Formats: sequence, C-alpha cells, structure tokens
Amino acid sequence: MTDQRITLIAREATKPDVDWNYARCRAQRVAFLDSVNALRFALGAALNDVGLDVERIILDRSAAADEFLDLLAGMPAEFTGDALFVRDDGGGFLSATGRGGDRVLYALGEYDVRFYLETHQLVTGRSALGLTA
Repeated sequence: MTDQRITLIAREATKPDVDWNYARCRAQRVAFLDSVNALRFALGAALNDVGLDVERIILDRSAAADEFLDLLAGMPAEFTGDALFVRDDGGGFLSATGRGGDRVLYALGEYDVRFYLETHQLVTGRSALGLTA
C-alpha cells in the first residue's frame, strides 16, 4: 500500500471540460469518475476495502446541491478530507474538517473555487470556461 493521497473527481461528460492539469493529475493520483454515485462507491471502496488515503473529492458540475448534501450526510467518518462542490456558475461549497474534527461548510465564489483548484495544481490556470481569477 502506498502512502500517497488521492483525489476523486466526479464530472459531467456533457459539460465543457475544466482546464484540468492532466500531467499533474496523473502524478498526484487523481481519478476522474462519471457520476456522483460512482464517486460515492469509489470513496467507500478506497476507505473501507483498500485503505487508501483520500485527500479530497470534487463534484465538478456533476450534481445538484441536494445530492452534495446527501453525499456529505452519508460520508464515512473515516473521510477527513475536503469535499468541493462546483456549480455551473463556477462558485460552490467546500466542506472541510475543522478544529475538533467537526466538518465546516464554506460558500465559495468563482474566484475562490479557482484559487482552490490552482493551489492544489489540479488545473493549468488557462481556463476556457471563464472560471479564471
């Protein structure tokens, strides 16, 4: 087993692609999935069956807000990473572990979402979607 952390990204195939940094994503162990259900299954398998360290999950315009809330409500306690929900307008919500282990939820604007993605080197910084800072 490796100690490298992984990122799971659910994205909608029919939406314009974000400027994902695919070279960096391969090196960082990023898995792209086709649906929220696939992400939910992969998260459970990674944590419970394989024992991988999942650093973050990202829902890239692939779910409705209520689906994101359902995902958060059913999230395994073993998952302490970030959960980022990106809306069609580029804004979103970030659920992160706060002090004491409780999860906190932050509302993010378009600039904040881009900052998060760029900080973690998940995107190239050359967005064709207007999601740039």
